[in-house]
Amino acid sequence: MSHGNARTTVHGRKLIVARHLAGWRKAHIAAAMGLSRKCVRTWIARFETEGEAGLADRSSRPHTSPTRTSGEVEDRIVALRTDERRGPDWIGAELGVPARTVSRVLMRRGQPRLCELDPMTGEVIRSSKQTAVRYERSRPGELVHMDVKKLGRIPDGGGWRALGRAARETTKDRRTKIGYDYVHSLVDDYSRLAYSEILPDEKGPTCAAFLTRAAAYFAANGITRIERLMTDNAWAYRWSLREVCASLGAHQKFIKPHCPWQNGKVERLNRTLATEWAYRQVFSSNAERAAALAPWIDHYNTRRRHTALGGLPPTSRLAPT
Repeated sequence: MSHGNARTTVHGRKLIVARHLAGWRKAHIAAAMGLSRKCVRTWIARFETEGEAGLADRSSRPHTSPTRTSGEVEDRIVALRTDERRGPDWIGAELGVPARTVSRVLMRRGQPRLCELDPMTGEVIRSSKQTAVRYERSRPGELVHMDVKKLGRIPDGGGWRALGRAARETTKDRRTKIGYDYVHSLVDDYSRLAYSEILPDEKGPTCAAFLTRAAAYFAANGITRIERLMTDNAWAYRWSLREVCASLGAHQKFIKPHCPWQNGKVERLNRTLATEWAYRQVFSSNAERAAALAPWIDHYNTRRRHTALGGLPPTSRLAPT
């Protein structure tokens, strides 16, 4: 693959050949294009032996690697990792192999990191993204995602982002607990239409009331029916949303435990909320930040370009209301 400053891209190589076929001398071609004569001779020779296919980029990987670690040594590295559960430094010292080489072998062989293994049994204890297959539903309301993002409240006068860490430490009243805001969000899988509210907690009745209001917001924007609701396995979701889902005619779906990427669309909204609303600018009070949420959600749904939608906002996938 040609780098950004390469003089001989595929187009440039074709130009070399075209000028050669037009009768230019190789020295003149080299001078005109700022190349060496050897470079010009190389591409002309490739064209004469392979045709236009010879002008394409080639891999720079060597045909042979005589100094590559042997398969026997790689097997011993993997065996020591499996039996002893030690890091590259220890394994390298035992086998007389550089630690960096051990790391590359373990990566090439697909060995999990030590932090993902049980120190006693060696079994993988951290969830892996075996279910991380990208999907998208075919119509609005077929599947919606729901989640909560917890944010620390901003004290009156501003927090450390407004005053600086040193100034905030001198004015902070450690006896007064500031607490948290709970940002509840609902996202449509197909259109990415979103609705969010700041609520005082994440208890069951609060979540149920939020889902009722979010469904009404979706209906006002063209999603008249919610068919499936996906959430994590929080107690409030598992036991407090049954009546609301029944009234909406929606079927509840729960992600696999410890696999938040299955609910990735609303998790990604949580990240966008943090970067583009909560921490985009300095707020002097919690009320000021809370007041900025509704306008930002309107901007997100109607004007903000969404990468997954080809640069269009979520409302572009909904019928006009």
